[in-house]
Amino acid sequence: QARRRLRQFDVGARFSRLPLPRAAVLLPLLVRRGRLHLLLTVRSMQLRRSPGEVCFPGGKREATDKDDIDTALREAKEEVGLQPEKVEVICRLMPGIDKINNLVTPVVGFIEDTFQVTPNPDEVSEVFVVPLEYFVKPLHYKAFSYETSSGYLTRVHCFTYHDQQHKKSFKIWGLTAHFAVFLALVIFGERPTFEVDYDIDNLMSSSENYFSNLYASIYERKKSNL
Repeated sequence: QARRRLRQFDVGARFSRLPLPRAAVLLPLLVRRGRLHLLLTVRSMQLRRSPGEVCFPGGKREATDKDDIDTALREAKEEVGLQPEKVEVICRLMPGIDKINNLVTPVVGFIEDTFQVTPNPDEVSEVFVVPLEYFVKPLHYKAFSYETSSGYLTRVHCFTYHDQQHKKSFKIWGLTAHFAVFLALVIFGERPTFEVDYDIDNLMSSSENYFSNLYASIYERKKSNL
């Protein structure tokens, strides 16, 4: 059922012609004790950008990558030792735009629960999983407004998840939380316990409108800077 719903939201290469630098992340789904979970990483403290922050495996596109799927799978292999052939890629969801105006495409794939993580310490300090349902029914959640560099006002989701295995709490926010929430909305098709920037009954068209407005604000800013 999750696969079927995800395929309905597949954007494919629709946004590949936009004139922004490209990046991609892998949203790795796994089934544990009958429930869908999402695998996340914590960025190494040695990294220059966003050290110690929670994110998905991923990064910037390289010249050798055929497409966004290639980028996401290559980065997941480099960061957590996930072999590309061990990922059942399902779809590409609506992209986002990060703080430095990269167009970031979320690639959704299923992995086995038995996958043995081997984090690359230069890039990843920890790996953990969160029940996907947490991103529609969280225990600890807050939101705040954020104005992008182009002046566009967006809602930022911020989740605190207490992980029993690691005996610690992880803060999941920003674009990572944005993708996790959208993934959960697509799969579960139900209203979350908090406000979102989408019309749940028209998720595809409203998510497209949200992205179009965000992109238009950046594009207008680029034009005015020329």
